Amino acid sequence: MNRQTEPGFLYERVADRITLLIDRGTLRPGDRVPSVRKLSETQDVSISTALQAYRILEDRGMIEARPQSGYYVRPRLWRRPPEPEVSAPASIPTRVGTGDLIMRVLKSVRDPEMVQFGAAVPSPRHPRQSTAYDMPPGNEALRIQVARRMIEAGCTLGPHDLVTTCGAQEALNLCLKAVAKPGDTIAIESPTFYGILQAIEVLGLRALPIPTHPREGVNIEALRFAVEQKRVRACLFVTNYSNPLGSCTSDANKRRLVQTLAERDVPLIEDDIYGDLHFGPERPKVAKAFDRKGLVLLCSSFSKTLAPGYRVGWIAPGRFKERVEYLKFVSNIATPSLPQMAVAEFLSNGGYDRHLRRIRKVYADQVARTTRAISRYFPEGVENALMTLGRLAAETSNRPVR
Repeated sequence: MNRQTEPGFLYERVADRITLLIDRGTLRPGDRVPSVRKLSETQDVSISTALQAYRILEDRGMIEARPQSGYYVRPRLWRRPPEPEVSAPASIPTRVGTGDLIMRVLKSVRDPEMVQFGAAVPSPRHPRQSTAYDMPPGNEALRIQVARRMIEAGCTLGPHDLVTTCGAQEALNLCLKAVAKPGDTIAIESPTFYGILQAIEVLGLRALPIPTHPREGVNIEALRFAVEQKRVRACLFVTNYSNPLGSCTSDANKRRLVQTLAERDVPLIEDDIYGDLHFGPERPKVAKAFDRKGLVLLCSSFSKTLAPGYRVGWIAPGRFKERVEYLKFVSNIATPSLPQMAVAEFLSNGGYDRHLRRIRKVYADQVARTTRAISRYFPEGVENALMTLGRLAAETSNRPVR
């Protein structure tokens, strides 16, 4: 073989030639290979190049050095198989149907009874600092803590009812994908959060705005008419402290909302990202608390209460859990492990509740000061100038502030 045309470093090329002799059986296990000096002479290379070539062969497990004897071919525990032929797939487009096979294989990564030959994952030598995928439905400790917290919101959930996500935005996207297809109509509040509009746009869905009251939220009668007449595929509402209105739907209207949609099997995607930031003595219930058919997909995250950069959210997807899990897996495989572990620990040791008590007071004070400033400095004719996270006082009107 011409030295001038072979690719790679010279010592690599020499090592490859010896490897080829071993693979072909010219040099067999136990055979002594040429000495370093002899190799340098026959291959026309320097002593240092020959020595480096043998070091590469040692690293490959091809040869071994024996004291005062030289280098020998090591016994081979396996024979290198021939390279496979070029694949010959069908030359026509076909539907892809992997089902849940891939997901089941990767979920088995954490099974201590199985040796993982089919998944490339780090050794679980330090399980507490594991860097393995937290396959959907996600970190169990976090799901347990979330399920316990949702008791206060009126929900009876187990960890098996939850799927963790990379924030609430991913949760909303997964839910929309699970219940609708491009061209379907999604009923939304009017006005609504821009992130909801972006998700609907990107997924090729159509938005149907529903009249929304700044105190009570979506008009149930208008929604009922829309569901009956407009072929609404699903709804996406923020029932507690909506953005930008700040409305908080009463329990009675949440019950009516869920019942109205359940009559026609219309799913409700509920975004409760602000639920923990209430100013009153009790956390408001979620619409999911009145769900009896598994049609409410409850979404939330810790982005507004802890830090948006953690990207830790979750879904209680009801009857759509299997579909949501699969979509989560094909989207990004898993939610990062360490943020889930950190948030789970913060929830379990009481730190999160202490943090909430502190920031609720801070936010309530900031809202009060901002309201006073608006009343004092804004011009006449300004209406609905402030989104609040607390219920508006009963005597509050929408008259122009002065």
